Amino acid sequence: MPYFDAASAAPLHPVARQALLASLDEGWADPARLYREGRRARMLLDAARETAADAVGCRPDELVFTSSGTRAVHTGVTGALAGRRRVGRHLIVSAVEHSSVLHSAEVHEQNGGTVTQVAVDRSGTVAPSAYAEALRQDTALACLQSANHEVGTEQPVAEVAALCREAGVPLLVDAAQSLGWGPVEGNWSLLTASAHKWGGPSGVGLLAVRKGVRFAPQGPVDERESGRAAGFENLPAIVAAAASLRAVRAEAVQEAARLRELTERIRVRVPELVPDVEVVGDPVRRLPGIVTFSCLYVDGETLLHELDREGFSVSSGSSCTSSTLTPSHVLKAMGVLSEGNVRVSLPAGTAEADVERFLEVLPGTVAAVREKLGAPAAETVVRDDALVVDSLGKRCPIPVIELAKVIGQVPVGGLVRVLSDDEAARLDIPAWCEMRGQEYVGEEPADRGTAYLVRRVS
Repeated sequence: MPYFDAASAAPLHPVARQALLASLDEGWADPARLYREGRRARMLLDAARETAADAVGCRPDELVFTSSGTRAVHTGVTGALAGRRRVGRHLIVSAVEHSSVLHSAEVHEQNGGTVTQVAVDRSGTVAPSAYAEALRQDTALACLQSANHEVGTEQPVAEVAALCREAGVPLLVDAAQSLGWGPVEGNWSLLTASAHKWGGPSGVGLLAVRKGVRFAPQGPVDERESGRAAGFENLPAIVAAAASLRAVRAEAVQEAARLRELTERIRVRVPELVPDVEVVGDPVRRLPGIVTFSCLYVDGETLLHELDREGFSVSSGSSCTSSTLTPSHVLKAMGVLSEGNVRVSLPAGTAEADVERFLEVLPGTVAAVREKLGAPAAETVVRDDALVVDSLGKRCPIPVIELAKVIGQVPVGGLVRVLSDDEAARLDIPAWCEMRGQEYVGEEPADRGTAYLVRRVS
């Protein structure tokens, strides 16, 4: 069964498995002790730290191991903000950061700090100039991911790092998705990553803090990991994480070229095979194994279930498939279609035949979901020279389906007013207009929900 969700968690690398088993026998003792078993454990821990630091591009004494990538982010953000409290309490993040960064920003704001969220373009890329404009005298920290976890877009980290360095502001880089492919370029100050993203075991994160960065760990601390990650080190998992990172890096150049060809094949052929599809993310500056597309008139949760029945494990960047019923913050920030979203993230070693079979199965699966949804008959009336579509109480993609059904009933230049109380409609109706060459006029308050106005252009 093809597993196409490596961006969530990559399969355990064979080297990680070997290192994990070996270190269970050799690395069980306390590395802080001076007796023989402790010294042996300390040697394993030091060797793992040197290996990981070499891959990150920092000194071994600048890197600590945490219990997860999320913990590394939270520790990095809170520690850097606390260390620079005298400078100010202003934090800069991009609108497409991982939720762990945005959650840290929310807590900072709740505690009296200020946050500036930098917008992105339709490819999901930030403009370095936007970071330059966001920098202030009281800016304590800026955060920017190296590459996006939902659409694969790589960010201009080196350029933003240079601007932050010039302003005297540390830059924290979330490198969870990219570190397995290569080091993060630029003069960054802090970096976080997670082992399960590159084929290491889960439960191991990395936090690198450059010398000279003011850093004050928050919460209870102990003598472990320079006081930055309390608790007994999971040495077998740490050893396996470092060994697998070195192994995937050795294979990265060749495997990246192979996966780029496969994802490019998906990017090109999906719009040819499936009508009404938007491929999202930067077509060039992107990670090798990730490709994301959204299908009009499709419920994402249903599509993922149907692909699973066909033997394909994929994920969706759109959280309107979850209990929150709200679109993905990444897709929303990009202003692209969120309904029917599919993220394909290929793990190392993905067979070409599996990608070809996915391309064979996808068109029929999408067509079946669209037919199954069937779009209930739209309730339409004419009010104030505008055709009104009442989609209240209906979740995406039904409001867009009903809009598509009636747009031909109004003359060119006429208006359609879509009434909806689904948050995803705020993103998907403008995206549909752009795909279909119609004019999105804007939104108006309604007695219930929101009225979205669309003008027929052709």
